[in-house]
Amino acid sequence: MEQMEAKFNRKFKYPWVLLNEAEFTADFKRRVRVLTDAPVSFGLIPSDHWFQPDWIDENRAREGRDRLVRQNIIYGGDYRNMCRFNSGFFYRHELLQPYKWYWRVEPDVRYFCDVDRDPFLFMEDNNKLYGFTISMPEWEPTIPTLWSSVKEFLAQNPQYLHPDNSMDFLSDNAGDTFNLCHFWSNFEIADMDFWRSEAYTKFFDFLEEKGGFYYERWGDAPIHSIAVSLFASKNQIHFFKDIGYRHSPFQHCPQGKDWRAGHCSCDPNDNFDFAQNSCLRHFMRLD
Repeated sequence: MEQMEAKFNRKFKYPWVLLNEAEFTADFKRRVRVLTDAPVSFGLIPSDHWFQPDWIDENRAREGRDRLVRQNIIYGGDYRNMCRFNSGFFYRHELLQPYKWYWRVEPDVRYFCDVDRDPFLFMEDNNKLYGFTISMPEWEPTIPTLWSSVKEFLAQNPQYLHPDNSMDFLSDNAGDTFNLCHFWSNFEIADMDFWRSEAYTKFFDFLEEKGGFYYERWGDAPIHSIAVSLFASKNQIHFFKDIGYRHSPFQHCPQGKDWRAGHCSCDPNDNFDFAQNSCLRHFMRLD
């Protein structure tokens, strides 16, 4: 938060909304408020938006967790409540109802560059819906049945597939299989009205009924990425090449004139954009 204020928000004074499944302490609120002159709101996440639903078969869910732990998948035994909340509930929170746009800010991330232009106005002025900095493949063992569920949804709801979609970002064979590419959602600048739309609401409800958030470990990153790639125009997705960002162990460092203009502190050679496991090439080939 201190970095975000120094690099961006001290100039724009956008409000902060902090959400947690438990009440924030008075000491935490006091420490946060000294970091910004912008308004700050602290919200409690409703328990049914965060915790595992009663209808989930816990024995089956435990087997799924244990399977990923045995495969040494990072966060194999947890992570599920957060993925489900970020997939289908954060934009419904009462504190976010007045807002259309959001910038998702995670703990333990770094911002390297001054952000002098307003990314929200850029998105609005250019008819964008979703902005990212890093893209990569998902861990396949965490989503073994996700793509078959997506294809089932599309077969039942073909009207939601945008004619100018980004299927070629998600699939190398016109949608037969998922290439696992997704936008890393710990950084997102996006339009919450897209998540609130009929298409996404029905999509999330369909996936929720499958139970894959708990029986497997469906992440909000592939779900957001699949939805925006299929239900929006490819021209509505934006790569923020000028925003330097790190969520360990990966980072995007702006290149050339963007690095100089942003007074960036990152090493331009330490950049995930075209690393072996980056999916940016898949995004850049969209036309």
